[in-house]
Formats: sequence, structure tokens, C-alpha cells
Amino acid sequence: MTSRLRLQIMGPLRLWRDDVELDAGPRQQRSLLALLLTRVGRPVSMTDLINLIWGDDPPLSAVNVIHKYVGALRRLLEPDLPLRSSGSYLLRHGNGYRFAAGPETLDLAAFRQFVAAAKVGTAEDRPEEALGRYADALRLCHGPAGDGLADTAAATATFAGVDGEFVDAAVAAATIAVRAHRPTEILAPLRLAAEMGRLHEPVHASLVTTLAAAGHQAEALAAYRTIRERLADELGIDPGRELREAQQRVLTQTVAPPADEPDDVEPALPQARSSRPFPLVRPAQLPPDHPMFVGRTFELGVLRDLVAGMRRSGRTSPLVVAVDGMGGVGKSTIVTHFAHMVADEFVDGQLYLDLRGNEGEDGSVPAGEALRSLLYALGIPASDVPDTFDALTGTYRSLTAGKRILVLLDNVRDPAQVRPLLPNSADSLVLVTSRRPLVGLAASDGARLYRAYLPDLPEARELLMSRLAVVKSRTFDDAVDADTLDEIIELCGRLPLALAILAARLSARPQLSLGSVAVELRDGARRLEAFPGGRGISDPRTAFSWSYRQLSPGAARLFRLLSVALNPGITVEACVSLSGQDPRRTRAELEELAEVALVSEGDNGYFSSHVLVKAYADELFRATESAAEQQTAVSRLLQHYLHSSFNAEVMLDGYRTPVAPPPPLPGVAPERPSSYHEALDWFTRHRDVLKEAVRVAAELGYGIVPWQLAITTQLYLEWFGLFQDWEDMTRTALRAARQRGDVVGEAHVLRSLARARWFFNANEEALDLLRAALQIYAEHGMLAEQATVHVDFHLVHTTLGRHDLALASSVEATALNRSAGTKRAEIRSLARNGHSLARLGQHEEAARVLQQALDLNAQLEHRHEEASIRAAIAQNLAKMGRVDDAVKQLKLAAEAADEMGQGPYRFEAFRILSELLISVGDVSGAQEAFEKACEVLRSFQDGGPDHMRAGLRRLAETLSRCGAQVSGE
Repeated sequence: MTSRLRLQIMGPLRLWRDDVELDAGPRQQRSLLALLLTRVGRPVSMTDLINLIWGDDPPLSAVNVIHKYVGALRRLLEPDLPLRSSGSYLLRHGNGYRFAAGPETLDLAAFRQFVAAAKVGTAEDRPEEALGRYADALRLCHGPAGDGLADTAAATATFAGVDGEFVDAAVAAATIAVRAHRPTEILAPLRLAAEMGRLHEPVHASLVTTLAAAGHQAEALAAYRTIRERLADELGIDPGRELREAQQRVLTQTVAPPADEPDDVEPALPQARSSRPFPLVRPAQLPPDHPMFVGRTFELGVLRDLVAGMRRSGRTSPLVVAVDGMGGVGKSTIVTHFAHMVADEFVDGQLYLDLRGNEGEDGSVPAGEALRSLLYALGIPASDVPDTFDALTGTYRSLTAGKRILVLLDNVRDPAQVRPLLPNSADSLVLVTSRRPLVGLAASDGARLYRAYLPDLPEARELLMSRLAVVKSRTFDDAVDADTLDEIIELCGRLPLALAILAARLSARPQLSLGSVAVELRDGARRLEAFPGGRGISDPRTAFSWSYRQLSPGAARLFRLLSVALNPGITVEACVSLSGQDPRRTRAELEELAEVALVSEGDNGYFSSHVLVKAYADELFRATESAAEQQTAVSRLLQHYLHSSFNAEVMLDGYRTPVAPPPPLPGVAPERPSSYHEALDWFTRHRDVLKEAVRVAAELGYGIVPWQLAITTQLYLEWFGLFQDWEDMTRTALRAARQRGDVVGEAHVLRSLARARWFFNANEEALDLLRAALQIYAEHGMLAEQATVHVDFHLVHTTLGRHDLALASSVEATALNRSAGTKRAEIRSLARNGHSLARLGQHEEAARVLQQALDLNAQLEHRHEEASIRAAIAQNLAKMGRVDDAVKQLKLAAEAADEMGQGPYRFEAFRILSELLISVGDVSGAQEAFEKACEVLRSFQDGGPDHMRAGLRRLAETLSRCGAQVSGE
């Protein structure tokens, strides 16, 4: 049965699974969850999250802390979530997150649904229904949102916004309740709203009116006196008209609102204060809407919600919505389209200015010049336009006072460029676009910020096809061209500007095939040449250059260096080594790049660039940096991965001495996991980039020796069942070692590859590889390495049923380990001896040897071999008829493997346990062990090797014959 999750944010943060309340973790983690819940359904950027939690003084580790909290929250909300899955609730969006939850899960979502239904009921003159829905909504509030979790001004404002929604709903419900002569139904939530809005005059006026309507005149007058005294003591003001009129109605026993007061107390947009036009002209300056605008439904919905939400907040200043994002992402197109959608609501006109902030301080429009342009647009003759800046500002404010006007300010440089241009009217709307988030405008002027992201693939496809559809001479074979079109779109990085230019090229040259375009775009070094500029066309290279020119020298250098970052991206720690600078400076420069959208931060703290931005960075890198610096930068990055991976391997590897790499270049700052599980986490986080690093190093022929990095990853790849990645990396490293004539390196890779092939059941090939490795090790007198080869010989011979040869190999391995003085490695060879003795029927001797290995394992506090030793002990005990003891050992083996993250050992323990329990008739226990073995195998790459899956299928057939209901692999 699926458990039910419930979350409360309208009041103290609380969580329940079914009827059990959950602990949401430490304070900052609870604060993060609470803030995401208040923005349910809307993305919150990483910059906003950091500002909400820490304000102006975040720690250097802020991003990593948030990623850590997000991971913990995902596990809390969905305990059965697979590894590295984002789950159903906390979803990635750009470089931030979006919390997804419906009304059945989150109180705020349910509240908003009820309020929306109430407004529909009010608009359609169904007051009984509207009051019922308001009552349902108001019952969900239990006090101030996120009570006590706001540590910054931004967080306080965010929670206050939710409280404001509750207060507004209480006021609207009170109006309906009084008119419907049912005031008592709303008194409890209205009293709570008055407590939360201590100085909110409308809610106190509603409380006074509703109390009187319920027959509580004395309490109503007392409520009026309380708010009057509070306003005087704390603000030094008298009650406003609404409060005074509420008191007067109580005194005169007329509690119904005036007849001319509208029922709809909360319109989508306020009514115009005056329908009078401007005394001079009514401007209509919006640029034309794009004739082929498509998609962007989500962004338009966000803008609509932002405007509606800000309208409801009772503002006394204009609404300001600032949209930022990378060059070419379509900010201006989206905002212009939205402006046309709402233009009719602003009866006093629309103003537009391109402030050219993308051209830097020298090229942008000064505020004084911008004000003159606006005054000209409002009809002021040039001879009447004032000279001084203060006079310009005053005139503009006078002309816009109390008007309903829409102002679109495109390509803004910074908040200072915007502030003088804000109209002097709460009924006005200002739409802003900028390359960087205008945080200062949000802090001082209440602007709502939104980052425009790339369209998804279906929207990008619609964008391209809508432009190509007008070309009558171009036809498409859906079956042939669909995949090519999608590849072209992805090679363009779904950037709207790039797609528009490409569509224009295809339109102008109908004979140009999609295949030719795809080939052109696949060449990363010349990708930007597919988008010709000039002749008034703003191409991607030009769009990116405006952002690049505004960077500090350090950030510009880092941007160029990031062109060599490997897929899937780069962490802050790797950036430090790439740049050769200190961590604090590197973090500051990365934040500068992220602010102008030249890089974005993804899951697990990886920074990456849009494919076309990276192509632009690569052009700059090759044109600016010397050949020596280019090679040195790549070497620093590859050495970072090698030395960090080596440090993580040392933390994992308990039975052999890792091959230490040579010292790194100056400036390389490797990471150093401090525990076993930190090392596992490090490898999990860097798995893909390490595979890429081996490939790049092999292709370049410098930076690092590929096999040295490949073998550091072996244990992790083996224990997590990533067998194909393991084989791919070792084969790449093997080719590189042979090309360089590195014989010892070749031996290391041959031995590692042999073990990978054994996991794929390629036993004869594995034996050939091991023989080749052993010969090289013997020629170089490498005893410990020879011992490791013999241990692997044992594994292959055992699989082939050659238990005498297997025993000989493990005995040889034990002798070599003792000669080499590798005590820890001796544990493993002893365990293999015992395993073979048991297979050969020498059960008493096997028990003695296996116990010796287990005791030595415990003495050295070394758990790496515990799972395999206990599994061998269990099999030996079963042969001796001691089934109960064998079952106990197998369960301990599974626990040890789980603790150490050893997937193959855990799989084997459950598989053997299932077979053993079948043999003694415990079908239900066997079925449980089988299901756990299936679960482990599913976690392996590609569902595990074929022979492992085949073994489970046979086991499933046996269980089915015994009457068990099994689900298969």
C-alpha cells in the first residue's frame, strides 16, 4: 500500500507520512524546505535560495550545503527513492529547484485551490458556494507561515507573502459572510488573521464589521480601540477611512457595506483610478509582437502569476518584474509577448526603451537620456524638457502619478539604471529584461525576479518548425528528418536565437539539406560558424560577447579556461585546480559567470556552459592563451582528477598498495575524502567525468598517464556494478599504455581488465589477460602484484569448476603476500584457500582456514573481505549440514557488504541464501532473499551481466515450482 505524505507550511512547518509525523532535520534544512514550499510549483534559483537562507553573508560552502540538504530531504520525503534520482517532489530547474506538490499533499496548494474556487463562485454570483470554499481554505492556516524559520529579510518577506494570502482570503470571506448573514462561520480565522496582521487595517476593519454582524458590538468596539491605539503607538498615525467607517457602522448599527461597494473585493487587476488620458498623449511604444511566437507557456504563466500575486499584495509602488537569462535565450521576446497580452489593462499607455545595458557601462543609455526619451514619448516638447536630472525625474513622476501605464525596459545593465524610470503609480507595471539578476532592484524596490531558461525539446522543435513551415519549397520526410531535426536542435543547445538564425538559413537556401547542417554543427571547433551574423543580425557569438566584455579579468580568464572542462561539467574544487587560483577567488569568479548566465550550476554542484557558449569560450581560449598555457591548464585539470581519485582509492583500498602518481603541477589542489563513505560518495559524484578524463588523456597524450587514473576507479566500479564502464576505461587505458610502450602500466591494466571480463563470464579471455600480466610482473620482480594476479586466477578457475587449480593459485598468492609483507592482502588469499578446500570436500580444514582469515580480518579492523569470507563459511557450513548456522553467516555477509557498499558480494549473499532456504523448504524466506538479490542486480549498470540475470531466472523458476509468487529480475 502506498504511503501518503502530507506537508504543512501555513503555520509551523510539519510533515507526516500516513499518521506518523516526521523530523525535517536541522534548522537550515527545515528553512530550505519551508521556503521551497512557499514557492510550490515555481522554480527558485540557487542565487535566490542562498539569499533567502543566508542573506548577504553566505558561506563559501553554501551551494554544497544546499545540495546536501536537498539530498537529505529527498530521502526523507521518499525513503525508497533510487540512488541519484530526483524523485517526485524536489525537482531540478535550471541551477535551482522547484517543489512539486498537489493539494492532496501540501496545505498551501489546497488553500490556493479553494480560494480560486471561491473567487469563481463570487464572480458567478454563488455566494453560498464561495463562502464554503473560503471556509475550507481558511481552516488550513495554523499561524504564521514557516513560524520561526526566517533568518533573513528575504525569507521574512517570502513567508509574509503566504500570510498575506491568508489575510486577503479572510477579508474576502468576511465580506461574503456578513452579506450572507453568516458572520460567525468566519470569526475564528478572521481573529487569527488579525493577530497575524497586527497593523493590517483592512483585516481589522473586517473584524470590527464581522463582530458587530455577529452581535458582538462591545467586542467590535474594543477591537477598534485596540487597533487605533496600536497604530498611534507604533506608527504615529490615525486609523484610515476603512477602519473609521467600520466603527461608524457599529455605532449606527449598520453593518452591511455601502450599496455601491463592489462584491468582487479582489479583482485580478485593480480598477483604474481615473479613465482620463494623459494630459498630452497616450503612448503606445511596445515593439511588435513576434509574428511566429510559440510555446513558452510556463514562462508566461509565471509572469501572469507574479503580476496577479503582486496586485493582491496591496502595494503602494509600481509592480516590477525583472526577467534575466543568458544572451539569446529569448528574454525580450517573452516579455514583449506578455506585454502585448496585458497591454489593454493599462489604459494610460505603454512605454518602451532599449537601455543597451548588454553593451556595458560605456554603451548603455544614461538614466538622464532615458528620462528625456520617456518625456518625449509622453508628449513633452523638447523645449519644455528640463535640463537637470532632478527636474527630469520630478517631471516624469508628476506625469505618471496615479496612472495605469506599462513600461518595458529592455537590456537593463543594473538597478541604478532602472530606478529613475519607475512610474509614480501603484497601478503601473514595469517589465525589465537583463543579462544578470537585478538583486538590488528586488531588495530596494520589491521587484520579482525570474530567470528565463532554455525551452524544452518539444517547444524548441515547435519554434524551429513554425519558422520552416512558411517556406513552401521545403518539405520534410517525417520518418527520415525527425531525428536529424532533433539532433540539430540539441547541437544548437535549444537556444532560441540560434534556432531562429538556422531557420532563416534553411529558408534562404531550400537546397541545403538537414544532414549537411547536422554535420556542420557536430564540429565543435567550428560550430558557431553555422550562425552567420552581420547585416543587422545579432548572432550567438555577438550575443555572448556582450556578456564576456563586462567580466572582470579574472572571471574572463576562468571563462576561457572552462572551455576545456570535461562532460558533464566541473565542480568548484576542480575549477580551483584548473585556474590555479585560491578557492575563495575561484568561487567569486564562478558566481560572476553564473550571474551573467555564461555558466549554470546543475545537480551535485557541477558547473557547465551551454554548448554554444562553450564553443565561444573555446574560440577565445585558443586565440588568447599561448599553446603552453593551454596544455598546462588541461594538465592541471586532469591531474586534479587523477590525484583526487587516488586519494579516494587509498581510503577505499584495504588489501593492496595503490600505484602512486607523480607529483602534480603547481596550483593543483586535489580533493581528499576523509572517510570510507566520503570516498564512495566522491566516486559516485565523479563517475562520468573520470571516464571522460581517461578518454581525453589517451587522445591528447599529455597531462596524466591514462592507466594510472583508470585503475584508481576499479574498486568503486566493481562494487557498484558498473562493469561496462570498468571495461571501457581499461580498454582505453590499455591502448594508450601500449602506444607509449609502458609495459608495467600495460600489466596493471591487463590484470584489471581480466577481472572485468570475469564479471562478464568471459573466463578464457580473462585467463589469457592474467597470464600476460603475470609474465610482466614476474619479469619486474613485483611480488605483491603477482599475488593479486593469482587471487584473480583463483576466481576464474573456481567459476570453471577447476578447484584444484584454484587452490594452487590461492596457495601461491598466500606465499607471495607473505614474502611481500602485505598482511592485509594475505586475508584475501587465505579466504580463497578456504573456499577451494570446501569445494574439494575438505570441510574441517576449510573451516579452520576460513576462521583464521576471519580472525585476521577482525584483528586488522578490516571489513573489506568480511562479506566474501562469511559467504564461504556459510557454504562450507551448509555442506556440513549446519544450515541454521549457514543462514546466520549469509545474513551477516549481506550486512557487511551493504555497510561497505559491495554490490556483487551482497548479490551473492542473497542468491546463495535463497538457494539454501529452498533446499530446506523455507519458500517464503527464499523468496524474500531472491527479491533482495533482484533489487541489487537492478542497481547494476544495464541490470547486471547476462549470466547473473540468467542465474536469477533459473532461481525464479525453482521458486515458482515451489509455489512462490516471484516478480522476476
